[in-house]
Amino acid sequence: MTTSPVLEPTTNDSVIATYNTHQAAEASVIELQKSGFDMTKVSIIGKDYHTEENVVGYYTTGDRVKAWGKTGAFWGGLWGFLFGSAFFFVPGVGPIMVAGPLVAWIVSALEGAIVVGGLSALGAALVSQGIPHNSVLKYEEELKAGKFLLVAHGTSAEVARARAILNETDHDGLNHHIA
Repeated sequence: MTTSPVLEPTTNDSVIATYNTHQAAEASVIELQKSGFDMTKVSIIGKDYHTEENVVGYYTTGDRVKAWGKTGAFWGGLWGFLFGSAFFFVPGVGPIMVAGPLVAWIVSALEGAIVVGGLSALGAALVSQGIPHNSVLKYEEELKAGKFLLVAHGTSAEVARARAILNETDHDGLNHHIA
């Protein structure tokens, strides 16, 4: 007698929370982790103000990035929770630090030379994950303003759970995107 495999829903929804400070963003990552959310489905992105603007970018899919800036302890702590880390210079946004699967999405956009309506590699990566173009433009503006974005993705049920957890945090905005 054979049993049919249990199929996971194939949807790849996202919830994106915006934070005014790195402390609020880090506290939210910790809340997700304490609640047992799959940390391989969480990314965080923010500006690093003390990087050199002439750097085009570098990344690693390992555990650490070698450039830190003034928020090094923040990023170092997050890289203990999240998979993958990177530093990029995004034209129009500036230098950004990224941790989590969003790194692979950006690298894929860069390597595949994905162009989506004049968006940056960051924007193309978000659009490739089902985030609407107009929302991506808003998120890039929030990054320019020095805010932090926390992205949790997964099935509808996983994202609903992440949204419930993040709704209890000190966010500046919370949006659910259905792929």
